[in-house]
Amino acid sequence: MKAFSHLLLLLAVVVIYSCAHQPYAATNKVYRKQAKQYANIIKQQPVNDIPPVSAWIGTTNFNLRKPNYVIIHHTAQGSCDSTFRTFTLTSTQVSAHYVICSDGSVHHMLNDYLRAWHAGIAKWGNVTDMNSASIGIELDNNGFQPFQPQQINSLIVLLDTLRHRYNIPTANFIGHGDIAPSRKVDPSAYFPWQQLAEKGFGLWYDTTAITVPEGFNALQALRIIGYDTRDSSATIKAFKRHFIPADSTTGNNLDEGEKKILISIMQKS
Repeated sequence: MKAFSHLLLLLAVVVIYSCAHQPYAATNKVYRKQAKQYANIIKQQPVNDIPPVSAWIGTTNFNLRKPNYVIIHHTAQGSCDSTFRTFTLTSTQVSAHYVICSDGSVHHMLNDYLRAWHAGIAKWGNVTDMNSASIGIELDNNGFQPFQPQQINSLIVLLDTLRHRYNIPTANFIGHGDIAPSRKVDPSAYFPWQQLAEKGFGLWYDTTAITVPEGFNALQALRIIGYDTRDSSATIKAFKRHFIPADSTTGNNLDEGEKKILISIMQKS
């Protein structure tokens, strides 16, 4: 009887330990089940139910669609645990591929080839479904404080991996506020875009030889870069937040120096 009691105690300790160290075991199981369902769909041969198709012939030349953009966010939550909970509740209908905590730890939450729900209603250039074309990365930050050095270091390592793995162009590393200027401001004006651009992740400017031509159309230049300019005020603020953070909260217009910055970015786009 005593041995049996010890066995029960040992099992209880194992269960408690497992729960404490695998708090997302249940949602990981749901992930695997859902991924398997999509895998089964992919394995099915095309169905001849789209007229005037009479038969299908399987091509031998195909692969997975790959992401072409990386969208950077800040979580606007109090901790990584809060974000993990948000991304593992079906009721929230929001997710991202990666979450990087303030201590620099990186958490992969969705296969890069699958479509996360991080961009929402957004537009960049002619792309109106950014979720289908991008990888979403969330940084643990409330939006009102600088990002931690170890967090940015981890981000740079991750971005380097993604760039080489998927051949993502330099100009296609952008922020949530860039693709949804009337709705979002992340990552905040504290985000070090210049530091990332120096590593090849996103564009930066050089106004040394730039002059502003007479009749320069700033909104047209913003559209060329990729911005949705339907809300011109929000778009200008988004551009400033990314490239001129010190002036991102003042004014809906661009002065001469800011227009030079805009022209430089446009020329590199």
